[in-house]
Amino acid sequence: MEADSSSPTHAALAAARASYGRLLAWLAWQWRDVAAAEDALAEAFAAALEHWPMQGVPASPEGWLVTAARRQLLMAARRRRLAEDPAFTALFPDAEAPAEDAPSIPDARLRLMLVCAHPAIDPSVHCALMLQVVLGVDAARIAGAWLISPEAMTKRLTRAKAKIREARIRFEVPDGADLEERVQSVLEAIYGAFTLDWGRAPEDAAGDLSDEAVYLAELVVAHLPDHAEANGLLALLWLAESRRAARTGSAGEFIPLDRQDPKRWDAALIDQANARLAHAATRQSPGPFQIEAAIQAAHAARAHTGVTPWADIVRLYERLLACAPNVGARIGHAIATAKAGNDPATGLALLHAIDSSAVINHQPWWAAQGYLYERVGSTDRALDAYRRALELTNAPELRAHFERCIAELSAA
Repeated sequence: MEADSSSPTHAALAAARASYGRLLAWLAWQWRDVAAAEDALAEAFAAALEHWPMQGVPASPEGWLVTAARRQLLMAARRRRLAEDPAFTALFPDAEAPAEDAPSIPDARLRLMLVCAHPAIDPSVHCALMLQVVLGVDAARIAGAWLISPEAMTKRLTRAKAKIREARIRFEVPDGADLEERVQSVLEAIYGAFTLDWGRAPEDAAGDLSDEAVYLAELVVAHLPDHAEANGLLALLWLAESRRAARTGSAGEFIPLDRQDPKRWDAALIDQANARLAHAATRQSPGPFQIEAAIQAAHAARAHTGVTPWADIVRLYERLLACAPNVGARIGHAIATAKAGNDPATGLALLHAIDSSAVINHQPWWAAQGYLYERVGSTDRALDAYRRALELTNAPELRAHFERCIAELSAA
């Protein structure tokens, strides 16, 4: 029986689904098998769809799901043990044993993220594995962010989870140099989660991945208060969050950063972020997240000075490119360069220097081209770029923004 989208069952499942990462992390940590925990939790959600409409939503939906998932894991374990030695069944508790309360220890997610960052697993899949396993992001969505096909991403993730099982990777918290190496991958995954949902409107913020990412970043800093890059990441996320309310106008339209009203920014959160960034600087261990946070802090300075320090931002981007020459940094550098020198042609040259195969399906690259072509007076090319950006955009606010740009250029 399928639950109606407006039913209590649907509402309860939606709420429980928001806790997917926490539930999966707890199950995987207890059973030391990520793939098995995923399968069991999927079966539990399917069982809820079957039973809740008839029996009613349980008082603790998460606890019910955990119980059902544990039962699936126990039965699977029994089947495996029976095939080897029937005597092993006596070692397992009864499948109908009362459930424990729904797990509420947030550290389980961080511990599982550290497992996903194990050096035996291909480093190129660390972040994607964490996004899927711990935060419940589907492979197709991760593939879009990585600019590869969903099929290729699914294969990578399947191989990584098999590696955890086959290599008998230990579920334990690393220390020393091993911890430092893995924490960097965890930070990158948290940032990836934040950017995946950064297109949402303010009223949709509750429960989205960006909200979860900020919480996890705060949790990392709580565990590692003097880690420079962890503090830098938290400062970066807080600075981005400080502008959430200003990103859309009264009619829900998207407002680019340089056109936002600084009075709508959260001054207290900006101050917190700046203090966190200053603390990171005392560790004298600069890294990409600290530099990105410094770029956002420079933008935030407009609230006090009334102007954006584009020349300073260009220099910060140059530092960022020296240590992390990724596509996002190169696009940001191109725009900042154009703004600093009032020279959109140079900005376009920098955009075109990026390998086209890496950005052909990357919306920000096309949006940046549209903006700069418009500034040099190349209307036809600007229209083509904005139309391509529109094709690559799902967020309603951004779609409306590109549609408006196209309409205004067409009418000019």
